[in-house]
Amino acid sequence: MSIQSGQNKSLATLRRLARLAAVQGLYQAELSPEPLEAVIQRFHEDPSVLFSEEQAGASIDTELLMVILSGTKEHRDIVDTSLSETLGPTHSLARLEELLKAILRAGAFEILYCLDTPEGIIVNDYVDVAHSFFAAKEPAMVNAVLDALAKKKRQPL
Repeated sequence: MSIQSGQNKSLATLRRLARLAAVQGLYQAELSPEPLEAVIQRFHEDPSVLFSEEQAGASIDTELLMVILSGTKEHRDIVDTSLSETLGPTHSLARLEELLKAILRAGAFEILYCLDTPEGIIVNDYVDVAHSFFAAKEPAMVNAVLDALAKKKRQPL
């Protein structure tokens, strides 16, 4: 393995962990009475608030984390509308479990607004995040919804 590919793998890991932490932050904000800004402030004071024991001490791409958290909040109406359109009439975003919504919202935000990141990386990372929490059909749903959203909203080069 070359140094360059080791650096790319390291950057990919930092970003994957940032996506996981972002989902955990969005989920915390949904379940608590405090706003997302408070979760972000707590993270700045103590980064471990968004990590599980296995992730404690891990390095992450904090810039990406902040982009996802603040962007998902700022563009939530557009993100939710895009997800609802993609889910179609058979599924309702409102009826999904909060953690699944957090995963979909973070992934949809990146697909819609982080155009410099290939959609395949975004989809794959959020499917991995879903596998961290779910063992049943949820990871497949995350894959299908984010893939469909990417195909609908991103133009081929």
